[in-house]
Amino acid sequence: MTSVNTELKTTAVNPVTTKDREKRPQVPPIAVCIIDENATVPPDRRVWQEALALTEAGYRVSVICPKCKGFDSSRETIEGIDIYRHPSLQAKTPLGYLIEYGWALLCEFFLALRVYAHTRFRVLHACNPPDNIFLIGTFLKLFGVRFIFDHHDLSPELVETKFGARGFLYRLGCFFERLTFWAADVSIATNESYREVALSRGGMSPDRVFTVRGALDLSKIHQRDPKPDLKAGKRYLVVYLGAMSAQEGIDGFLESVASIVENHNRRDTMFVLIGSGDHVPQLKALTSQKGLDSVVKFTGYISDEELELYLSTADVAVAPDPSNPLNDKSTMNKIMHYMAYGLPIVLFDLTEGRRLAGNAALYARPNNTEEFALQIMKLLDSESLRQELSESGRMRVEDNLNWHIEKQKLLLAYSAALRS
Repeated sequence: MTSVNTELKTTAVNPVTTKDREKRPQVPPIAVCIIDENATVPPDRRVWQEALALTEAGYRVSVICPKCKGFDSSRETIEGIDIYRHPSLQAKTPLGYLIEYGWALLCEFFLALRVYAHTRFRVLHACNPPDNIFLIGTFLKLFGVRFIFDHHDLSPELVETKFGARGFLYRLGCFFERLTFWAADVSIATNESYREVALSRGGMSPDRVFTVRGALDLSKIHQRDPKPDLKAGKRYLVVYLGAMSAQEGIDGFLESVASIVENHNRRDTMFVLIGSGDHVPQLKALTSQKGLDSVVKFTGYISDEELELYLSTADVAVAPDPSNPLNDKSTMNKIMHYMAYGLPIVLFDLTEGRRLAGNAALYARPNNTEEFALQIMKLLDSESLRQELSESGRMRVEDNLNWHIEKQKLLLAYSAALRS
């Protein structure tokens, strides 16, 4: 175990020798409460990895999150982590989002009080979007609780991307973002672009901002033997993995697929979209409208075992997120998944996308769906190029982009918050 991890474990649990333990009672672990407003756990991989890393380091961890299909129990304990779930609403309009997040904030506040009464947690760890959990954090500061802001999304840009305008919700998002950074003892950025936002828009001191990428735990990546049946009789398999909302650019990806099939007369490839989201009905309708039902498959939510089979069988992976103020600065976790399985990738040329994928991908001009299609076909037609990109991606995650490295930064952020 490294000296950094040893130091942080000391901070968390104050370990003593066996002889000392006989002389005095063991100091209880420091309690932590994580609020994940946008997703539930364990499915939210980043938050769940953080919770497990903190538990491993000796902290007592509780998580507050929304209920969702398949994870609708109000209270359970998994791997030593106490999970508290609340009912959630799903909105699609500006007014609906105000109601959804207002309701979530109310539920989170009362659950946080319940957890605090039970554990007397020392750290409140807030994962956005939206940026309203600082209200709970500011209240709990009255009791000496430290507030860590885990910056998952740029909330103002997210609103702008969803609604296409800088209206009331955008201005409210900017205001709440400033207050969140003001309240935070420490901010955790998912990449360098988010770190720059914390320093510039948030006005935070550099020594209070830690970059912790949502990397993969490679010990949990299981490469399996390819399963040709998943190609449905086709020669090649192209996969997309992730959420399916309006901002993911899957409608543009379907335009690329239509170009491959119709303009270039290729029907030798199966395109599989793995995941779920509120945009799936529209995407399925668009697929049928373009006559792509024979080459496009929507799997919905699948088990880890099925996912491993698809990623082990695929020839190419895609990240069709379009260029906009949000995506250009955001890290797409699916890209790390692709590289961990040695998949060559096609994506639009975005700032953080290129920083992440490097030489493991081919890049199309932003939002040019025809060029995206050409890059897919270029990879399908060159086994040597696929192998070259595959090796580069796997090397990147093994050497730099893996959770064993990133979790040490998480523990350093906690150590700084507890010292502040």
